[in-house]
Amino acid sequence: MAIACVTTRASLGVEAPEVTVEVHLSNGLPAFSLVGLPETSVKEAKERVRSALINAGFEFPQRRITVNLAPADLPKQGGRYDLPIAIGILAASKQIPDTALKNHEFVGELALSGHIRFCPGLLPVIVDARKQSKTLVIPLDNRSDADLVGYHQTYFASHLLGLSEYLHGQQQLPRITEGLEWLKPEAESSQKCLSDVIGQYQAKRALEIAAAGNHNLLFLGPPGTGKTMLASRIMQLLPPLSYDEALEVAAIHSVAGRTIPVSQFYHRPFRSPHHTSSSISLVGGGSHPKPGEISLAHRGVLFLDEVAEFPRKVLDCLREPMETGEVVISRAAAKLTFASRFQLIAAMNPSPCGDTANARATPDQIQRYLSRLSGPFIDRFDLTIDVPRLPEGTLTQKQQTTETSATIAERVRLAREKQLNRAGVLNAELTGKQLAETSGFTHTDLEFLEQSVNKLGLSVRSYHRLQRVARTIADLAQSTDVDRSHIAQALGYRAMDRLLNSLKSSY
Repeated sequence: MAIACVTTRASLGVEAPEVTVEVHLSNGLPAFSLVGLPETSVKEAKERVRSALINAGFEFPQRRITVNLAPADLPKQGGRYDLPIAIGILAASKQIPDTALKNHEFVGELALSGHIRFCPGLLPVIVDARKQSKTLVIPLDNRSDADLVGYHQTYFASHLLGLSEYLHGQQQLPRITEGLEWLKPEAESSQKCLSDVIGQYQAKRALEIAAAGNHNLLFLGPPGTGKTMLASRIMQLLPPLSYDEALEVAAIHSVAGRTIPVSQFYHRPFRSPHHTSSSISLVGGGSHPKPGEISLAHRGVLFLDEVAEFPRKVLDCLREPMETGEVVISRAAAKLTFASRFQLIAAMNPSPCGDTANARATPDQIQRYLSRLSGPFIDRFDLTIDVPRLPEGTLTQKQQTTETSATIAERVRLAREKQLNRAGVLNAELTGKQLAETSGFTHTDLEFLEQSVNKLGLSVRSYHRLQRVARTIADLAQSTDVDRSHIAQALGYRAMDRLLNSLKSSY
């Protein structure tokens, strides 16, 4: 019976479920049928495979060919099924030994000449093949993906003829031979140092606290005060990713069709979308759902400059992912989950004319401008910092030597280690139960904090966020317990609340 089975993998978000390509040759008029819920790009594989086999010197069977992609209820798209279909036809027609396909998986797109082309989104395929200890054959052009994973049973093929010789046992394919010792975390460029920012000592301190506890931060100030410059400097304060975290980030970028250079493998992502971005570009989606900016910023920073210029409905789409650390995209064909545990840094002007001091806008206009950010969205920020104009003469006087990013990054690293040793997560991710068990607050201090929250008209969420910020301030000081000064400092980072209260009192 002329039948062959070849294993490959589909693309389902950041997962790569196994797909069996079944090829059956039967008597009858020559025909080529492809079943198993293929999209248009997969249906076109019939023409690519036929031309590739003929031009590579193989015989294309003049029989009735039926190809089934199982499981039948899983949508298939892309050109990655070309190579397994071609291998299945060759095995079913006895042009290659079907015993050589055992424990092998094949992924790749075919050119009409028989060359095997690059396929996007193969990093999850390599990771899942490693979990199941399968021998994987992928295009040679995808070698950079294999280098990141370092799975030794990954082979590279560039042409059908070379792959056929390998399956006949006549030659070996190139493979991963080097370990991961060469993958060293590289330091961020020293060109952007926090010492370059003139003044703004409170904003620098807030940036250090945000980096240490993974807190969300909002800069509030007039144009030209250094909000964007400060936000870009946070990357030098954050420690590099661990290998597992870096692989998780690389898998998301691979699915989105982006390749992370090996030299930046351990770097945390920094995404800064324009304020004209749509909700789909931020959250993810599309007819074939792809990760959005919040998923591409996973384990890193999402910076929203001029956040008040973003449409309100777009910003409100971020509220659930900021709490859950993932985004679920439901479509008729599939329901996909993308990780999106990012740190949000935002910057905005306090009024539509840029400043509240000597402003051309009335309090009512400022109130309408600030209302572009919904209350629940503002509530997601642990710290809101005022970045004022520099005092007169600051730019011309001799600048004092300030701390470098490397010095602050060392304090951040020690504070993060303290948090992970205590609770297993950073302070921004502490649950209410963990906060009660490990926070180190006295009952009197918690009563003081509750009174302050009620006086400012803040929510219960803000009450817990203030506890987390105070705990981070104590960790930076290497203090076991949180005292009143730490709480008072955390309450000082509520610039948006002070601005809104001042606008209410002006009526």
